[in-house]
Amino acid sequence: MTPLAPPDVQQQYLSSIQHLLGEGLIELITMVKKAVQEVLGPVSLKQSLSLQELEQQLTQIRQLVEEGCSSSKHKSLSWYMMPDEENTLASQACGLTENDVTTIKLLNETRDMLESPDFTTVFCTCLSRGFIRFLDNMSEFFRPPQGDSNPSSTPDRLSHVSLPLAKIIPIINGQIHSICSEIPSHFVQDLLLIDQVKEFAANVYETFSTPQKLQN
Repeated sequence: MTPLAPPDVQQQYLSSIQHLLGEGLIELITMVKKAVQEVLGPVSLKQSLSLQELEQQLTQIRQLVEEGCSSSKHKSLSWYMMPDEENTLASQACGLTENDVTTIKLLNETRDMLESPDFTTVFCTCLSRGFIRFLDNMSEFFRPPQGDSNPSSTPDRLSHVSLPLAKIIPIINGQIHSICSEIPSHFVQDLLLIDQVKEFAANVYETFSTPQKLQN
């Protein structure tokens, strides 16, 4: 059976989407750093935060990253995942090969998919699931000492326990490493069980496996 895309097209496409692992990731890290500095910069390392307060800080950081920092122009997710190489190729229209045209079309369709409302919904759902898992793990470090006679419910008790930011930072670093390095990854398994992810993946597969999509 003839593949839908020639090997050269597949290679060009894979090279383009690997942008996320290089310059795209560097730019995304820079954006996250700016957001963290804007939110937590004024907070003293000695200041204590409850789990609820930590969640509020993380929510502010997420909003800045996902909606754009005040000190920089917001870029859509597709910018971090894909370069603008197809625009360079398009400017050389007279020298484009048939494979170049196919690659440009695939990249444009991928960008349209990444900028679609459906993808945004699925992506935000996945991010929220990740932060829920992270905060669940963090809650273990905010539990009152054993023998505490406080009669309030567990959520309220957690809100009364605070830790200095200087102690929270290394705990966060450890939790991120733990979540991302689990084998098998329970976080990835959680994502694969989300109904919206399954439906979106099925739609993407159906769209990109249709032969007509690669035809002029």
